[in-house]
Amino acid sequence: MFNLVEKRRWYFLISAMLIIPGLLIMGYSWTTTGAPFRLSIDFAGGSIYDLAFEGDVVSESQLREVFAANGDDNVIIQQLGQSLQRWLISDIAIEVDNREEVASLVADAVASTPFADVVSVEERDNMFIIRVDDADIEESTIRDVLAEFIMDETTIEQVTVTGWSVRGSFQNEEVVSQILVQLNELSPIDRNAFRSETISSTIGEEVTRAALFAVLAAAVIITGFIVVAFRQVPNAFRYGVCAITAMVHDILVVMGAMSLLGLLLGWEVDALFLTAVLTVVGFSVQDSIVVFDRIRENIPLRLGEPYETIVNRSLWETIHRSLATQLNAFFIMIAILLFGGDTIQQFIFILFLGLLTGSYSSLFTAVPMLVSWEKGEIPFVNQKQALQEAS
Repeated sequence: MFNLVEKRRWYFLISAMLIIPGLLIMGYSWTTTGAPFRLSIDFAGGSIYDLAFEGDVVSESQLREVFAANGDDNVIIQQLGQSLQRWLISDIAIEVDNREEVASLVADAVASTPFADVVSVEERDNMFIIRVDDADIEESTIRDVLAEFIMDETTIEQVTVTGWSVRGSFQNEEVVSQILVQLNELSPIDRNAFRSETISSTIGEEVTRAALFAVLAAAVIITGFIVVAFRQVPNAFRYGVCAITAMVHDILVVMGAMSLLGLLLGWEVDALFLTAVLTVVGFSVQDSIVVFDRIRENIPLRLGEPYETIVNRSLWETIHRSLATQLNAFFIMIAILLFGGDTIQQFIFILFLGLLTGSYSSLFTAVPMLVSWEKGEIPFVNQKQALQEAS
């Protein structure tokens, strides 16, 4: 039987090579941006605007000028997808008495147009404004389908639509209204697609404190549970400490990766990131306990064997089950990463990375650490006992 535990120093070295660069990256991010990660509005607080302009293409510099004119010089601007072509059908007259009926008929008629994708039907001053996202459709096709509704005043035009997400500092309603007026002067804004959200930084601080408290409480409860559950095993406290150490290992790896991706790709830490981290915490501890439980079972059955041999045997007896369970989850997450939407890919990637490092740390950090502790290889820990056994 190959001795996996014997290579524990290599495992510790691999962990150090993952954690230390991550800590350095977080330190660099803290120095340059004021935070170890790129914080989303969930934590930093502020206002976020989702805008869609219908007409002239609006540049990032024009957006910055508008927000700077209203006292916000440090906005973060990101284009949402690619520009698309949209048909605007306006000035379709309707009668007051059958407004709802005509509204439904017009929407159904446009929706039945070949390849048409109706975005919205907006009523304004007894007229309709219909938005259709389909560059391939011909104006003549729209006119033929809507012949019974179209009047001489009806306008059918094709415009370019560009979407932007702008995150800035906190603004009151009066300033937001002023910003919208100035943005609308650059190019007409699709009011149906507009979204404005304001979050106080206090909420982010409360969420952060709650998450930290949850991790600390989980660490204390898990350690206590392991000590009680493993009370018949010598030095039961060590099992709890090693499980928590593996958990901290996984958190640090995920945090380092998130800090790096924030600098390279602009990924932001949000509430979903905390969800992923807490999921990784639970998975890491659970996986460690599975191996520890097998060690607990083998200790009374293998009284004549050295502790290292018992641990190695237990590791081999559980590794296949751990890998089989984890591979099922990995395949599902890879499928979501490849075919899922953009909004969930960041969460799935962080979860995937956390479960991957959790699988590694449970088998090759927590378990080897038990052997190192038993042999007195950990600095300043168990040194006296190790010297007595050596003599």
